Amino acid sequence: MLLPNPRGPITCELQQLRGAAPDADLGAVAAVAAQNLDGDPGNDDAQLALWALYELHYCGFDDVESAHEWSPDLIAARRLLERRFESQLRELAAPRVEAAITGMRTIADRVFGMVANDNGPQLASYVQRSMTRPQLHELLIHRSVYHLKEADPHTFAIPRLQGAAKAALVEIQFDEYGGGRAEEMHSALFAGTMRKCGLDDTYGAYIPNVPGYTLAVSNAMSLFGLHRRLRAAAAGHLAAFEATSSLPNRRYAAGVRRLGYGDAAARYFDEHVEADAVHEQVAVREMCGALVASDPGQLENVLFGAAACLALDAHAAEQQLTAWRSGGSSLRSARDLDPCDRPPTSAPPKIAITAPRRSAVAQAASG
Repeated sequence: MLLPNPRGPITCELQQLRGAAPDADLGAVAAVAAQNLDGDPGNDDAQLALWALYELHYCGFDDVESAHEWSPDLIAARRLLERRFESQLRELAAPRVEAAITGMRTIADRVFGMVANDNGPQLASYVQRSMTRPQLHELLIHRSVYHLKEADPHTFAIPRLQGAAKAALVEIQFDEYGGGRAEEMHSALFAGTMRKCGLDDTYGAYIPNVPGYTLAVSNAMSLFGLHRRLRAAAAGHLAAFEATSSLPNRRYAAGVRRLGYGDAAARYFDEHVEADAVHEQVAVREMCGALVASDPGQLENVLFGAAACLALDAHAAEQQLTAWRSGGSSLRSARDLDPCDRPPTSAPPKIAITAPRRSAVAQAASG
């Protein structure tokens, strides 16, 4: 994978990473980042820059020296972007966190209650009943940003947890990685679904096509997983992610079959119907429960991670459904791909704070 093309001043400055020597002076990246931070957590330029800086800790880029993973200049730039992004996420999550923290309840009550009270776009129902083949392709392209490295961001949290919380996370991740069988890894199953649907399953192939709000979904996981102080947010994020997975995946599988792609293409979604029904209990009751029991001060961060997951997923679903229902595409257009030699022609899309969506259980019950 190559360093992606720029979308604004920060990612334009990142282009100097191509072929740069390990000891190159990259201080200008942080300087430009400091001058171009705004209040939009879906900003294309900032989210692509943050995604690229995080990617140095995953598979990296063929045209960027591996030594740049720990470049002090790039870490400085990343911290600027992270601080702004975390502040934006806390603002987005605040209404859900405040509602969940009220009253004397268990952590499981709070997380499952947050999920049950979430009322947002009905993406799974749309996939099952109305989605076209081109729209399914777009959905898979959006999801490929995370699912082709599925579980990796949360795995960073393993050494940051202790005792029963760590054991619970390892139990979940063992399943995510196929129980030790490479072909059964969930990332490999998702790649198989992409191939069956005629898409490129190469890791990172569609990064140029996805908007900032899609990158934000993935970046939040990396932010939480890579910082020890946010380990509880990583746990809460995973808990909400698993608790909103099982029933929607049943609908996704039905939609894939309705569109004629068959059982092999639907297998990734089928796998998550049963697996995530178990994972949600382990994540919420055992991982988050043990974490908060051993350190009650982490309660709010657990809820923050869960709320951030729900808020970002709801926004992504809303943006995609709005585009599809209007007959348009949810992906970036070719005119957006080269900003370095001209000013942007329009303001970046804004993430609105949406009302909580309904839970997966409520979605299924409503049919």
